[in-house]
Amino acid sequence: MAVSNPARFDTDVYAQRLRAAATAAGDAGLAGLVITPGYDLRYLVGSRAQTFERLTALVLPASGEPTVVVPRLELASLKESAVTELPLAVRDWVDGDDPYRLVAEALGGTPAGSSGRPAVATAVTDAMPALHLLPLAEILGVVPVLATDVLRRLRMIKDPAEIDSLRKAGAAIDRVHARVPEFLVPGRTEADVAADIAQAIVAEGHSEVAFIIVGSGPHGADPHHECSDRELRAGDIVVVDIGGPYEPGYNSDSTRTYSIGEPDPEVARRYAILQRAQQAAVDAVRPGVTAQQIDATARDMLAAEGLAEAFVHRTGHGIGLSVHEEPYIVAGNDLTLEEGMAFSIEPGIYFPGKWGARIEDIVIVTADGALPVNNRPHELVVVPAGPAATG
Repeated sequence: MAVSNPARFDTDVYAQRLRAAATAAGDAGLAGLVITPGYDLRYLVGSRAQTFERLTALVLPASGEPTVVVPRLELASLKESAVTELPLAVRDWVDGDDPYRLVAEALGGTPAGSSGRPAVATAVTDAMPALHLLPLAEILGVVPVLATDVLRRLRMIKDPAEIDSLRKAGAAIDRVHARVPEFLVPGRTEADVAADIAQAIVAEGHSEVAFIIVGSGPHGADPHHECSDRELRAGDIVVVDIGGPYEPGYNSDSTRTYSIGEPDPEVARRYAILQRAQQAAVDAVRPGVTAQQIDATARDMLAAEGLAEAFVHRTGHGIGLSVHEEPYIVAGNDLTLEEGMAFSIEPGIYFPGKWGARIEDIVIVTADGALPVNNRPHELVVVPAGPAATG
């Protein structure tokens, strides 16, 4: 494991998650789950183990004792992580042993063909490498299914500890956005600005930078532009989309759009439409509404103003340990929103070769509606053009 004693939640949070996951596996008719390193493992036991050629896995039977199968040379690191504070059995192994047999035994079965017993129906995390999936399937006698459907609802519905973490992450990235105007000086490059933002993200409490988009002028019309050597100019519209993990690893993600100097009246008019569409989508969030209805709220408002073709992506994505996870706020997703879900609301408008704009908040579904974790102003932020930067 790469990280010793990482920040994490209390043990009872993980114990409850383990119980819920085991119950979900049983309800799905599975013998259990096999979770290799990745976000699912981190969600269930707080461990930041990494995937190597030697198998490390949490084996979570639908009934019975959870077990961690781990190479002995990784055991010391394992004992420094959250899993040793939980009621987990540890089965360590050395080169020459068969860790997949240990997994089968921990699931309460025996290896396929060893006693004529039926194959063990199991689900595995979608992060499991083929290097481990294929020998595991052979010894279980059946190709495992993905655990995504089993764990999906658990990870979508954030518990109070997760909500608190997301709110802290949102406040931290708001503090970064408050500093962005000082970085937007004509003559500086997008890369210069991104470097300043990266330092600010860490200074405001994030453990690292997940992404930075500084899209000035025509680059703002590319939703996934990162940064370049283009110099900022008076009159530029600048899209700044930033975020990163805030311990114990829950992510921030917020976009604001800036204008260097007063914007063209037509730019201001279109931006005002975008601002109303984003607010309308936030206002539409509540339990019982579907994800696609939230998308349609923003999309229909933009379409009514002739901007349908300018909105080229979904309205939002879930967020948590991963920057992008379920639920996705997109046309065709009839998932009903529930209290505790967390996702972005981020409509944008893009005019290739000219400019673009996006407004993004992370919101949490409450009994009464949406709780935004980002609270910076949504207006187009006008930055004084001032003198160009000098070397």
